[in-house]
Amino acid sequence: MRVLEITGVSALAPVLIDSNLLGMGAIKYGSPDLVLFQSGGPASHLAQNSILCGPSNTRIVIKQVNDIRKEIGNNAMEGQIELLDERPVLTAEIEEWKHGCWYHSNIISAQGLGDLLNKLKQLTPNVEFLDTQSHLPRGAFWAGSIAYDMIQYTQPISLEKLPQQNEILAVLWLVENYILHSVDDDVYSVYGINEQWTECVEKVIDKQDISVTLSKQPANTHQEISSVDDEQHHDAIEQIKNSIANGVFYQVNFGRFWSGKLVEHPLTIFQRLSISNPAPFSAYIEAVDLGLAIVSSSPETLLRCNDRILSTAPIKGTVTRGANKSEDLAMIASMIADIKERSEHRMLVDLMRNDLSSICKVGSVNVAKFDVESYANVHHLVSHIEGVLLDDKTSGDALGAIFPGGSITGCPRTMVCAAIDQIETSNRSFWTGSIGWFEPHSDNCSWNILIRTLEAKKIGKQWHGTVGAGGGITIRSEATMEVAESVWKSQAIRKACGWLKPDFDVTNTGRLETTALEIENTFKFANCGEVYTIADLNLEGEKLENNVIIIDNLDSFTLNIAHVIAGLGHDVCVLNGRDAKSDGYADSSVLLDVFNKYHPSHIVLGPGPGKPEDSKITMKIAQLANDGVLNLPVLGVCLGHQALGLVGGYRLIKDPNGAVHGAPVTCQSDGSGLFASSNKSNQFVRYNSLIITGEGNTELIPNVYDEYGSIMGLRHCSKPIHGVQFHPESIGSINGIEIITAFLALQSDA
Repeated sequence: MRVLEITGVSALAPVLIDSNLLGMGAIKYGSPDLVLFQSGGPASHLAQNSILCGPSNTRIVIKQVNDIRKEIGNNAMEGQIELLDERPVLTAEIEEWKHGCWYHSNIISAQGLGDLLNKLKQLTPNVEFLDTQSHLPRGAFWAGSIAYDMIQYTQPISLEKLPQQNEILAVLWLVENYILHSVDDDVYSVYGINEQWTECVEKVIDKQDISVTLSKQPANTHQEISSVDDEQHHDAIEQIKNSIANGVFYQVNFGRFWSGKLVEHPLTIFQRLSISNPAPFSAYIEAVDLGLAIVSSSPETLLRCNDRILSTAPIKGTVTRGANKSEDLAMIASMIADIKERSEHRMLVDLMRNDLSSICKVGSVNVAKFDVESYANVHHLVSHIEGVLLDDKTSGDALGAIFPGGSITGCPRTMVCAAIDQIETSNRSFWTGSIGWFEPHSDNCSWNILIRTLEAKKIGKQWHGTVGAGGGITIRSEATMEVAESVWKSQAIRKACGWLKPDFDVTNTGRLETTALEIENTFKFANCGEVYTIADLNLEGEKLENNVIIIDNLDSFTLNIAHVIAGLGHDVCVLNGRDAKSDGYADSSVLLDVFNKYHPSHIVLGPGPGKPEDSKITMKIAQLANDGVLNLPVLGVCLGHQALGLVGGYRLIKDPNGAVHGAPVTCQSDGSGLFASSNKSNQFVRYNSLIITGEGNTELIPNVYDEYGSIMGLRHCSKPIHGVQFHPESIGSINGIEIITAFLALQSDA
């Protein structure tokens, strides 16, 4: 019989269970629940240390409530969503381990995920076991998992496909005793406040080599069930592409699910995956009394914080492994050269730069590394983005700001989350949520994205599992290839569940390694301004004094524009342009009263999904500027540019040459307006399906075109009004800052 040997914390866990230091035999120390984080593959900047958590005596559980639903007639696939006026209150149950079981202790109410994590600081002992070390907890910390369905508390939308009442949305354990395993030198270190437990664990580690053998995987005769078949998957992709062509969004991540009975314990399945599909952000949790286990061999990090430096490493762009090194290199080269893969990745980088900018200091957010990361079955494009956490923010705030990860939703974030809710067949539960840990006293944390993940539930004595997989759908996606990609991504874990035969292989296999690539662009600023968010013009209007206003039209790139402007030394006020409150401001007298009273210096009409008419305040400002009533420099970006075009008499149509999202396009200017000091030919990144066309009926004239002769820029003959169809703030718009600098140099026409 063939046996497999496992090492590391996935081997140490059963050893400690047999020694009554974890699991049911360790209930005198705490609960039998298990939490471990395994950095799989060879030691690298991705895989350095693994963590095995000791028995916990405190945890919090978040369950689905039955009164969160608000009846709203969203049709996100048509671009119609209604934003919630206020987010629901998040409640979590605090439980304590006493007398061999979990007892309800208290309730925490919070204004969102970040607020909840911040409130856990008061429950966390302020102890320190480690000196400063990279990406590790130094003292007591919280660890566990958060379901994707927590978007109820992080996105301003009402969902149709909510979990059943009392379904688990999150479980987090207070960890006061734990074991670190150094991947590089294979050394175990034990820390904690319970000296009896730590000493016993050290004795077990000292006495024996930490390895466990697994017998041959038993056959699973139970058939898996797919949530959609290949034809339905294909049809969903075509629906998404149709919505993209209509300008509703840029990219949507569509997922499907396979489910069935399991014939092995989830921990054993995790151990098999640690051999067959090692990944740096692998994790296993099990809440025994809740009948819940999550098995993840994830290659992707959502958020890490170390000494207040935030980092995220979004994955987007995938090809299969080659049969040998030569074929591997060819596959990598094809992915790097592929317009669809690169534009999809660039879009995600711009989105995550935007998300980090919401909680990071101006000028600090940049791409630190751009790599191909190679895993057992696939190669991925991965960018490592960093930023410095704002002084008044925590890593809990950061998680609340960027959850769920952009790589598994799409762009723009809020619109595509509503679309996912509409088009997928069920709620996602934990798939594409996160497992991780955070230490409230130091703000260190590490959270993965739950891809390559099995969610297991125990019903009676039988474990049942669900595996999700999918991909980002763009205008360039080919449905047949996208369906096949979901099979690549799910193959390893479905084989570990026994649903696919051991000889089922649609990919080759290789070792984990990285290949460094050149970073596209870096933003360097000095003497930066500040960025403010304005919730109510009537109460916060004084913030506008001599500052730049940006109308945020529900886009996922608005803060990138704000940070470029602030990086150039201006204070910026961001005002929501797509909610009921902003609709109330879309009145000529209201706007003119505010602007005449507070004298902002410039106005940027920001990008966004849909059509300009979806933002009443954007259209009203565009009209006032074009009529000469508003004597301020105005710049329209993408949707804002289209708004200026509409009030100037142009027509809005689908781009006859096809939508462009995330790809640099050669734009030719006549050297006028904002382009007077730049090259006449530049490459700028576009995110649009619609363009303006025609001749217009005002002094607003075209001054930039693409290679097909489509209008990419407008300028007014006598007023400081300009529009660009492209995104100058994108990572791929190399000379984009020059355009924004030229706009900021304009003076009001007063």
